[in-house]
Amino acid sequence: MERVYLDWNATAPLRPETREAMRAAMEIVGNPSSVHAEGRAAKAALEQAREDVAAALGAEGADVIFTSGATEAAALVLAGRGLACSAVEHAAVLAWCEAVLDTDAAGLVTVSDPSRAALQMANSETGVLQDLPAGLAVSDLTQAFGKVPFAFNWLGIQAGFVSAHKLGGPRGTGALVVRRGTEIEARIKGGGQEQGRRAGTENLIGIMGFAAAAKAAQNDLDQGIGEKVSHLRDSLMAALESRAEMVTFPGREARRLPNTLSILTPGWRGETQVMQMDLAGFAVSAGSACSSGKVRPSSVLTAMGIAPELAGDAIRVSIGPTTEARDVMRFAEAWLAAYDRWRQRDDRRATAGRV
Repeated sequence: MERVYLDWNATAPLRPETREAMRAAMEIVGNPSSVHAEGRAAKAALEQAREDVAAALGAEGADVIFTSGATEAAALVLAGRGLACSAVEHAAVLAWCEAVLDTDAAGLVTVSDPSRAALQMANSETGVLQDLPAGLAVSDLTQAFGKVPFAFNWLGIQAGFVSAHKLGGPRGTGALVVRRGTEIEARIKGGGQEQGRRAGTENLIGIMGFAAAAKAAQNDLDQGIGEKVSHLRDSLMAALESRAEMVTFPGREARRLPNTLSILTPGWRGETQVMQMDLAGFAVSAGSACSSGKVRPSSVLTAMGIAPELAGDAIRVSIGPTTEARDVMRFAEAWLAAYDRWRQRDDRRATAGRV
């Protein structure tokens, strides 16, 4: 059975460009902090990667701080600041913020004081895109980076963070980008790496892979890949709702990432659907990968006003640049077949209950 991967928001498959860059990085011997020729070569490669990531972000190289991922970057910029946020944020943000901002039924968040708030650009479960207010303190740009065009320098925000593996880079690498003059207190202390903001010898292999993935993702955007992906997403949505009368799509009223579809079927548990689709050869999720397996309703969906008893009945399909129409249609047929079986069992239980 040929498997189909439809969980790109959790981790995107490693890009060929990423593999090539990482192989090249393995041949670089020196430590970027060393002053000899080998160290200078490593430093040059590190700074070129920084410039490449910054260019894809629409930022300046000096404003990019490499980290072990978005979770570390979030802690670096959020810890101790007591910012306000909404319950739709990723757990890595909710760990440091007070979830007091209101979210409407479409998944859009109201921010009263941007300078004291954190707000994601795109939601990993629903794909809902937020309009970031000028002066915003921090934004989680992780899901948006490489999927929709933006430039950090034009956003008017103080800081944002991203992760390599969401756009086809390696796991364990990310970055914090800050507006010039923004104060960042180091959480990992030691050497003076990353302008004294994040100590520790840089992960050059991961960083060079990250840069290659960022450049490739930017090229995809320039080539209009978003239109192809959004067409596949919309085709899937149309196929499901044409035959499944109970299905809804949280966030469909708002602007969304082109690759993301949240599918909610009241009464049909999300984890059950994930297992059934896995057995049928499709990788999907019941929400954010960092919260998968936890028996509790999605905080994203409950923040949107969906009842807690229904918020666990959703799955997320997220696709990517190499996803084909046949992959999406095969999934639609498999999901609809499972839906029909579930409805038949539900009808038999209802009939038995009336006897």
